[in-house]
Amino acid sequence: MHKLQILSYVFLLLGLLGYAPSALSSEYHYPAPKKTTSVPAASENSSQYPNKLRIFSTTDNEATHALILDFQKIYPRMSVTYHERQSLQIYEQLINDAKKGGSSADIAISSAMDLQMKLANDGYAHRIETNVQNTLPRWAVWRNEAFGTTLEPAVIIYHKPYFKDKTVPRNRSDLISFLENRPADLYGKIATYDIEKSGLGYMFLARDDSQFGGTWDLMRAMGLNGLRLYSQSSKIIEGVSSGQLKLGYNVLGSYAISQIKNNPDLGVILPEDYTTVFSRIAIVPKTANSPEAGRLFLEYLLSERGQRQINHNAQLNSIHPNVKNPNSLLNTLNNENSGLRPIKVGPGLLVYLDQMKRRNILKRWNKALYRP
Repeated sequence: MHKLQILSYVFLLLGLLGYAPSALSSEYHYPAPKKTTSVPAASENSSQYPNKLRIFSTTDNEATHALILDFQKIYPRMSVTYHERQSLQIYEQLINDAKKGGSSADIAISSAMDLQMKLANDGYAHRIETNVQNTLPRWAVWRNEAFGTTLEPAVIIYHKPYFKDKTVPRNRSDLISFLENRPADLYGKIATYDIEKSGLGYMFLARDDSQFGGTWDLMRAMGLNGLRLYSQSSKIIEGVSSGQLKLGYNVLGSYAISQIKNNPDLGVILPEDYTTVFSRIAIVPKTANSPEAGRLFLEYLLSERGQRQINHNAQLNSIHPNVKNPNSLLNTLNNENSGLRPIKVGPGLLVYLDQMKRRNILKRWNKALYRP
C-alpha cells in the first residue's frame, strides 16, 4: 500500500507541477586525475577522504564541467560521476532508493526548490555540520540540510531595436501601462513561461501573486497582446534576441544575462519594484553511498573558490557575499536597494505543492488570458 501511495503522489506531481520527466538521463565520468600541481597540503597528506563522488543535478554538464575539474584539483584521488537529470527524476530516484534500502547520489542539486525542500522536510537529507554556510545569506540555509547555492533572478527581457524609440518599462506597473496601449506591432510578440508545463514558471507567477497586487491585471494585459507561452526560458531568449519576440517576462536571468555578450540586441531588466530570486538547492541524501563525499563537494560548492567557478565558468550567479559577479548587472543584486526578494529556503516552499492553491492560480491564469 505504501508503494502505491508513493507512486500515486509521484503521478500527481507530474500532472500538477508541470515537471516533465524523461526516461533518458545523461551520465558523465571524470576519472581521478593522475597528476596535479595545485593541491592544498591538507588534502594531499590526507588518505581519509573518499575516492568516489556521485552527483545528481539538473544543471547542464557543460556548465559544471570546469567546476568538477577544479574540485578534483583539491581532491585528486576522487573520481566523479555526474548524472544530468530532470528535477522530478531526481526526486523520484531518491525516494525509490530510500524505499528499497539502496544507495544513491552523494549530493543532489536541483532548480526545483519545492521538490528539494520536500525531500529535506520529509527526512531524506543528512544534516551537514560545516562552517561554510555561515558566510551565506540566512534565507539560503535550512537546518543545515538544504542549501541554496546560486542567486538567479527572474527578469524582463526585450529586443533593443524595437524599443529604440520607446520607453523601456522598468517595473511591473510601467509594463502594464505599456501593454494597455496595445501597440499593433507587438501583438503575438511577447512571451512568458507556460505555468501549466513549467514548474519554475509556476513558482515565479505564484510568487508574483503574493508580492504584487496587479499581477492579474498584468496577465490580462499580456493576454490582450497575444501572449505566447513557452516551457523553457531558452526559447524566449532566442526569440527576443532574434527579434521574432519583442519582450519576455519572468525569464530565468542567469541564462539571459549570459547571452548579452553574444546578442547585442538583447536587453535585460531587473524589475525595479522587486526582483524575484530563486536558488538551486543542494542536499546530501540519506541514501548517499558516501555522505562524506557529498559533504566535501557541498563545502567546495559553497566556498569562495567554488563560488568563483560558478560565476566565471558555470555562468550562474554566486550567492557568496565576497564574490563579485563578472556582469555589472548582477552585482546590483547584492545592493541593499536592488529590490531583491529571494525565495527563502524552508518549509514555506511547500505551499507551491498545494493542490488547491495551484488550481486557484491556474483558474485565474486561464481567465486572465481569456482561455476556456
